[in-house]
Amino acid sequence: MINPTEVNSLIRLLDDPDTEIYGHVHEKLLSYGTEAITYLESAFEQAFDPTQQERIANLVHEIQFGTVKNDLKLWYQSGAFDLLQGILIINRYQYPDLDEQKVINQIESIKRDIWIQMMNEASPVEQVKLMNHVFYSIHGFSGNTTNHRDPQNSYISQVLETKKGNQISLAIIYSIIAQKLDIPVYGVNLPQHFILAYLDESRESEFEGGILFYINAFNKGFIFGRRDVDMFLKQLNLQFDKQFYEPCSNADIIKRVLRNLISAYEHLGSSEKVDELNELLNLFIIPEA
Repeated sequence: MINPTEVNSLIRLLDDPDTEIYGHVHEKLLSYGTEAITYLESAFEQAFDPTQQERIANLVHEIQFGTVKNDLKLWYQSGAFDLLQGILIINRYQYPDLDEQKVINQIESIKRDIWIQMMNEASPVEQVKLMNHVFYSIHGFSGNTTNHRDPQNSYISQVLETKKGNQISLAIIYSIIAQKLDIPVYGVNLPQHFILAYLDESRESEFEGGILFYINAFNKGFIFGRRDVDMFLKQLNLQFDKQFYEPCSNADIIKRVLRNLISAYEHLGSSEKVDELNELLNLFIIPEA
């Protein structure tokens, strides 16, 4: 437990002009982690000195960013099994006070609406057509074509609120719901595009890799085949690569979300966010010591 009197005394010293004192106070408050945030936010509301306000705001962000970084590292090192958990950690970068239960409830609600109408003997195509009907026609999700580079397209809480997202965010929500319904739909890391694959491992002898067909979550769940992927890669002058056809890992999906965000913030000229997001991306690149 932290000592409120001690914390508040330290906060009052944040505007100290002596850089050595400020440095010591900053490090001490940082060491308290998230426990100090309530006190810092309270002090921010009462502060009149702009230097103190700025230092408090920066410190709160530093603590929150440290938590996101730590959580993402832990998620990755633990096997990155839960895609929803991974995307919620990324969401917390921009929305640290997000009510995550609300996001979980919104996803459960869409899942329930599909489950109620799901037939036991439905074929894979019928399952996907039902998903498409509920996801796009009833819940109104669509690709954000007018403002495609907006970073908000990558934050799941915003996509669930506005019903608009980019290729990868819509595919993430779609695949999370599908997997909760035991429909084997997984992300495929296609260059300049992100698609989904319907995977039936019991039919690997009939279909290459057991992939029955592909789904374009950005285009209202449009169903297409392997030949269309061939054509798309041919247009991009890309050589055949197995990974362009097969499901990728959850870690690869989160890396792609981070790259999208980096690109979006570069476009907006937000260099601080670009640096921080690169720091998060590097968690996947640096080999473990």
